[in-house]
Amino acid sequence: MESKAIIVEVLKPLVGEYLSDDAIANLIEIPSNSEFGDLAFPVFTLAKQFRKAPQVIAQELVEQIEKEQFDNVVATGPYINFFINRKIMSNRIIHEVLENGSNYGSQDLGHGANVTFDMSSPNIAKPMSMGHLRSTVIGNALSNIFAKLNYHSININHLGDWGTQFGKLIVAYRLWGDEEVVKQDPVKELVKLYVEFHEKAELDPSLDDEARAVFKKLEDGDEETVALWQWFKDESLKEFDKVYRLLNIKFDYNTGESFYNDKMQPIVEELEAKGISTIENGATLVMLDDEELPPALIKKSDGATLYLTRDLATAYYRKKTFDFAENVYVVGNEQANHFRQLKAVLKRLGNDWSDDMHHIPFGLITINGRKMSTRKGEIVLLEDVLHEATEIALKQIEVKNPDLPNKEEVASQVGVGAVVFHDLKTDRMNSFNFNLDEIVQFEGETGPYVQYTHARSRSILEKFGKEVDLAKTLELNDNYSWEIVKKLSTYDQTIVQAREKYEPSVIAKYLIQLSQLFNKYYGNTRILDQDDQIEARIALVNAVATVLKDGLGLLGIDAPNKM
Repeated sequence: MESKAIIVEVLKPLVGEYLSDDAIANLIEIPSNSEFGDLAFPVFTLAKQFRKAPQVIAQELVEQIEKEQFDNVVATGPYINFFINRKIMSNRIIHEVLENGSNYGSQDLGHGANVTFDMSSPNIAKPMSMGHLRSTVIGNALSNIFAKLNYHSININHLGDWGTQFGKLIVAYRLWGDEEVVKQDPVKELVKLYVEFHEKAELDPSLDDEARAVFKKLEDGDEETVALWQWFKDESLKEFDKVYRLLNIKFDYNTGESFYNDKMQPIVEELEAKGISTIENGATLVMLDDEELPPALIKKSDGATLYLTRDLATAYYRKKTFDFAENVYVVGNEQANHFRQLKAVLKRLGNDWSDDMHHIPFGLITINGRKMSTRKGEIVLLEDVLHEATEIALKQIEVKNPDLPNKEEVASQVGVGAVVFHDLKTDRMNSFNFNLDEIVQFEGETGPYVQYTHARSRSILEKFGKEVDLAKTLELNDNYSWEIVKKLSTYDQTIVQAREKYEPSVIAKYLIQLSQLFNKYYGNTRILDQDDQIEARIALVNAVATVLKDGLGLLGIDAPNKM
């Protein structure tokens, strides 16, 4: 139980008539100076009900509070300051962590409700670049966080396998492609053709018209065009799977845009039947002036569909198939208007469940300060970055622990984990410049630092060599262990906060802080000294290891036992 919950327990009989449990908890503060206690409760909001000065209310409440779980409770002006009993609290939290194990922090907020996560969603016939990292790892972390709170997370890879770009690619292949060359390295060669198309289309705009016509043939099911598209798609999926295996990410569905090709027309007809859409210059539009949005283009004048048309069909399909409590789109911030338009059109159609659709945007990754672009051939391949990170990690492990038997496996866990952690420790909306050498470090606020802290804790447990008897009282009261206990007690609320904000960085920052507190404890405490508190100290180490592993798991990162 979190420290705040203890205070809510003792205050509820006294002020519950005026304040709910949540209201009490939200008012509780952490004093800026520890001399004023571990937590403080301001009584200003009770002045009207009690009809007394706040300092008088604080004093009177202190006299009535049950003080068994506290070393001291004092009134300081309009505040009630709580000094929590360290021995009672440490025993309670350590037991709670170790008795629950990997279930510590789990809560039944979701009651098993379905939540769909639209994440990663790379484009077919293009390699997965660093630009795909954020949607992939943020989406995966959010899915894990929701699952921890008993939501049924459904991961969907909404592949970009439809649209005019495939017309461009097919035109480029037919004009300049070589089947044998493409077979040798499919995605690399297809990207070359895609870049070549854009270079030549700048000089010859008729190529764009040709590409639009070819995509229309694809939509209409032309056999030869569909066969080429399917080949490009199959080869791309093989390449994507290599990256997903490195990241240890799995999808429940790989249903791309093409899956919805035959599901759009009923929506287009409904928009027309209800008088929601209009025709201008042959194109079908929904005017969204009331929502202060640009018109939503549903169909082009040549009859071709767009992202928005397919996303309308996707939303209907997901609601019908999964009856989602939330439909979460983890997509870059530049698509914010698109999702506003999508929800606005669904709302016009009378679908109130569109309120349960959430766009979770994020900032950009830049390399040397520059945005990546497939069109211009300026891409950094995600698979290459993960392999390079693994090589850097392996060199460091060979220095620190040359006799480690599974060095290559651990190096992959550390290198890949470093890349993922660096992304997830950054506030979702912040953009950042990527520098691999700074990321794969065992010191500082990095993934390897947290992983190494976990491995250090496991090493101490291995040296101790036996299980702690959980039937025993496990009390600690020194300053260093107390800071860890307080941090462990907030893990459940940290997970809830990450869910409410759709913000994995809340978990990542928590893990950094817990690691820092543990390393201070390790540096100032003789943990394995044979005295009457050794089992309590070992139990605390075990609790830290348990939470570090679980927290890293929520972020989609492995926690090696040795590094």
